[in-house]
Amino acid sequence: MVEKRSWLTVLTHVILILGVIMMFFPIYLVFVASTHTLADILDAPMPLLPGSHLWENYSRAFTEGSKSLGASVSVMLINSLIMATGIAVGKIVISLLAAYAFVFFRFRFRSLFFWTVFITLMLPVEVRILPTYKVIADLHLLNSYTGLILPLIASATATFFFRQYFLSIPSEIVEAARVDGAGPMRFLFDILIPMSRTSIAAMFVILFIYGWNQYLWPLLITTEERYYTLLIGINRMLAVGDQQAEWQLIMATTLLAMAPPVFVVIGMQSLFIRGMTESEK
Repeated sequence: MVEKRSWLTVLTHVILILGVIMMFFPIYLVFVASTHTLADILDAPMPLLPGSHLWENYSRAFTEGSKSLGASVSVMLINSLIMATGIAVGKIVISLLAAYAFVFFRFRFRSLFFWTVFITLMLPVEVRILPTYKVIADLHLLNSYTGLILPLIASATATFFFRQYFLSIPSEIVEAARVDGAGPMRFLFDILIPMSRTSIAAMFVILFIYGWNQYLWPLLITTEERYYTLLIGINRMLAVGDQQAEWQLIMATTLLAMAPPVFVVIGMQSLFIRGMTESEK
């Protein structure tokens, strides 16, 4: 018999509520600061209730940007979306094809090639970033969407994830496809990919957030404002030297930078959970 302790339930909920407040209070402060003027923010103590300049600050940030930055949030938002989506789609396509080859094709040194790919997980980005920059510079891909996306579309993590999923597919399905006369490409596109849709959706969420949060690589290869991502834009808005940073616009940009990943997670929540916990076979 399980003994129910009401005081323990209350204590657990109190701890959870306090944890939620601690996590969301900084985000609330960012929102409050984005609704006030710069004078209100600099005036100690800063207001803890939203102000009346929300539309003014967000419209200015979205259409004009700060004085220290030559790009608006709308331009940087599009750049970040293109980069994050391109990285996520590119990683998924390459990883699917690589995992498909490792699982369903027989060739010499197959295990060696797979573990060679897997070992690249042990190499941090900083180790290979200078040679990667040299290659991109020699190909004249600096300040371009191709330069932002191409070096980051290989993924050992996604390859390993899809390989493990493909290994769990019953051999009867493969044999049935062969009996029906399905070739390798038909088996991949008509059977394997539809079966893997929840896994692909789960990986897309992870890789989209990975691409959206990229900072070091865009910082290195973008020098023109029209190719700035949101994270780079926020950094440039802070680098004002002796001038006063426009904190109300910085906070508005920060909140706008948080919105797309949140929408992706919320919109694909059910597929993400199913892809991480279930197998559709």
